[in-house]
Amino acid sequence: MRTHSQPADGERTVVVTGSSGGVGRAVARGLARQGARVALLARGEAGLEAAAREVSALGGTPLPLPVDVADPATVEAAADEVERTLGPIDVWVNDAFTSVFAPLERLSAGEFARVTEVTYLGYVYGTMAALRRMRPRNRGAVVQVGSALAYRGIPLQSAYCGAKHAIQGFTESVRCELLHEGSQVHVTMVQLPAVNTPQFSWVRSRLPRHAQPVPPIYQPEVAAHAVLYAADHPHRREYWVGASTAATLIANAVAPGLLDRYLARTGYASQQTDQPRDPDQAAGNLVHPSDEDEDFGAHGDFDDRATSHSSQLWASQHHGAVAAALAAGALAVGLRRRASRR
Repeated sequence: MRTHSQPADGERTVVVTGSSGGVGRAVARGLARQGARVALLARGEAGLEAAAREVSALGGTPLPLPVDVADPATVEAAADEVERTLGPIDVWVNDAFTSVFAPLERLSAGEFARVTEVTYLGYVYGTMAALRRMRPRNRGAVVQVGSALAYRGIPLQSAYCGAKHAIQGFTESVRCELLHEGSQVHVTMVQLPAVNTPQFSWVRSRLPRHAQPVPPIYQPEVAAHAVLYAADHPHRREYWVGASTAATLIANAVAPGLLDRYLARTGYASQQTDQPRDPDQAAGNLVHPSDEDEDFGAHGDFDDRATSHSSQLWASQHHGAVAAALAAGALAVGLRRRASRR
């Protein structure tokens, strides 16, 4: 439920980093359908231009800005341009990332640093730019697009997992500071499952076979729906998307050592298809964007295996209804037991 200080969907100015493809692209489409003013921040020129055309066609107002989020000065300049052109920023969605699929022993220090700069520090710089503008107005929301890997690391993605863990800790710290101030600016995080995005063809890989999301796989629109809901309801500290995310986080809290051994056995095979890796993926998008000259949209190669629905997401968004249903169920069981004793 919006407060009196929050603008309606069609009046909002929203920044989306990593919006040229994948989840960010799907989020931009959803915002456009609401009639929002959407600032599109990403590196790939072709992807950005295509995203801007889609936003316009779907009823939004686009502002494409080529930005590498690892450069704080560029992020700050982009925020200035957004407010000059579209108006005060109401929501900032951090989604841009990169990764390298490889065991740690095959990663260089420079590769690890680059993943950290984009995937973690990019969120830090985006959050800083957003809060510099939102805090004086005492309104606004920052949505961090996270992952189950913010809590549970898996093999072959040490740099990415480390960055997502860092985002989680950073976000908790900033949230506490805002609460201490009594601020009406909110920071929330959306923890995603495996999503069918182009990243599995984009990111640098040294795996022998083509990278894939760990099944079950969800379509990017499922993730986008969760992000849009979080932007409308940023008071909740975080949202979990997908039963696999909930199961992973619960299992990690209860039996992390057992999960270590399970992932040691299954984590290599589950992240690869049976097809050989494209030799071009040895470079990936770590330094240069993959959608510089060609637009890839929101979806990856796994449409035939991806689902477009998440019952768990509904439960995450409706804690009150779930609690009431559980209470009603418990009451019914108790009454039946009481009647049977009689």
